[in-house]
Amino acid sequence: MPLGEVYAFISALYFRGKLAYADCFAPGRSFVITPCLGLLAPSTPVRAREFEQLASVPIDAGEPRYLEPLRRDVVRLSRDWPGDVVLLGSIASPKYTQPLIDVLGSRLVFPSTFVGRGDMSRGGVLLRAVRAGQELDYIPVSGAALRGTRPPRLPRP
Repeated sequence: MPLGEVYAFISALYFRGKLAYADCFAPGRSFVITPCLGLLAPSTPVRAREFEQLASVPIDAGEPRYLEPLRRDVVRLSRDWPGDVVLLGSIASPKYTQPLIDVLGSRLVFPSTFVGRGDMSRGGVLLRAVRAGQELDYIPVSGAALRGTRPPRLPRP
């Protein structure tokens, strides 16, 4: 099964929003942060062996099995990727942001509307942007307020 579908099943609306947004605004140029396999394309097939690996390693800032493959792939990405790198994942968690900032610095950006929103709300924001064909505004992760007051609920579509 493709990695993106596995993650969409696990985290429902939020990951479906991430996949749809990436497909719309960066087709063929998106990656999933994995617990132990670094950055992988959402289309990467996941077999039982890989699924067991993914399930056995915690995403933790002190876990070398997570950090080493991620850093390896981010260093490679930073050499080959022109411009900013958009993070659609959890911005308030240093376990995701710090390894990326360490390599990408101010090139790591995120949708400014994510501040204060939970996973489901972020997924809704992403899906609405896709439906509207309107890419979100980005700001650098480094130095940004990553936590904030919860914005008003999104209106029903």
